Amino acid sequence: MKKVTIQPPATVANLVCGFDILGLALDEPYDTMEIRLLDEPGVIITSKDGFPLPKDPAQNTAGAPLIAMLEELGQPIGFEVIISKHIKPGSGIGSSAASAAGAIVGANHLLGSPFKKDDLVRFALFGEKVASGVKHADNVAPCIYGGITLIRSIFPLDIIAIPAPRLHVTVVHPQIEVRTSDARQILRKQVLLKDAIRQWGNIAGLVAGFIKQDYDLIGRSLEDVIIEPIRSILIPGFDEVKTKCRAAGALGGGISGSGPSVFMLSKDEATARSVETIMQEIYTRIGLDHHTYVTTVNSTGVKIIA
Repeated sequence: MKKVTIQPPATVANLVCGFDILGLALDEPYDTMEIRLLDEPGVIITSKDGFPLPKDPAQNTAGAPLIAMLEELGQPIGFEVIISKHIKPGSGIGSSAASAAGAIVGANHLLGSPFKKDDLVRFALFGEKVASGVKHADNVAPCIYGGITLIRSIFPLDIIAIPAPRLHVTVVHPQIEVRTSDARQILRKQVLLKDAIRQWGNIAGLVAGFIKQDYDLIGRSLEDVIIEPIRSILIPGFDEVKTKCRAAGALGGGISGSGPSVFMLSKDEATARSVETIMQEIYTRIGLDHHTYVTTVNSTGVKIIA
């Protein structure tokens, strides 16, 4: 029996202004998955740590991508996926993407890597559709590619890796759940032209800031006038966290994906640690359980460890 053990990383989607088109991979946290190649058709999903996961592979974020891959391969083989979840579903740091991307990268490795990265993203999108009802690549793309990615288009798929300066990322995960599907339902269906223009400027500025390694431009561009004003009402303490963290030296940040996690980018670890302390103090005072992470940008994506 052929098998492989992998670590798919958490991801931060949107990067404030880039709804559904920008994302980055984190060094921590990450899931651990074992993918086994089977001699008979089918997909089996097992939770190693007892975390409740859908057993029906078509309704599982790891299973649906594998079904799509097997249909395209047209071979009488199957896969078993054994998952240890450390990225909590509904956390806003790419739990579903880690399962989808991890399963696909591991399966591709066992098959001798017949598919390229853009193909792997294409398959992983089926997992995101299970999770949110929509195929969006701003989590699965950086999870597979590593680093920061720009999704110029979904149909056809067009992914661009963005070079960036070294950045430290602080994440706080308040222990509430915000379902991606629910967070999408509350968004406005129409946007004022003046808001769209401002948002386009911020997206272009952020990408240019990454490429030029211009921290000031990055900070000025981390502004969202369309999504964040609506979604932030779902996250207790959000405005205070953002204001105080920027005052402490963070470049900026906002909601990670659909929330409830909030992230902040910093130029150095000392600032990132100060930001973590501020986050902890705010949520302790509010009386809301929370987890925090101080990490960096993962440049490689899903890691094959055995």
